[in-house]
Amino acid sequence: ALNNGLLPIQVSEEFLAQIFNAVEDDAKSPLQVDLEKQTVTIVATGATESFEINPYKKSCLINGYDDIDFILAQKDLIAEFKTPNPLKGA
Repeated sequence: ALNNGLLPIQVSEEFLAQIFNAVEDDAKSPLQVDLEKQTVTIVATGATESFEINPYKKSCLINGYDDIDFILAQKDLIAEFKTPNPLKGA
């Protein structure tokens, strides 16, 4: 899912019940997802819960990268790493 730009998250059963209640009250009840803060909020009630995400995948989603885009974005660092360091004797 993450490779397709989708954010699967796991929430507690209690928070999921709150989401269902909000949707029952208003089928268009929005959720707000803050990827940087790693939180999801039920806008109608203000209830918020945190979620976990792999830091690499988080960075890719925030920057709109797939795995290849991420590697290409690191090309300067890769080139720097491959450059011989005279202090290391090579």
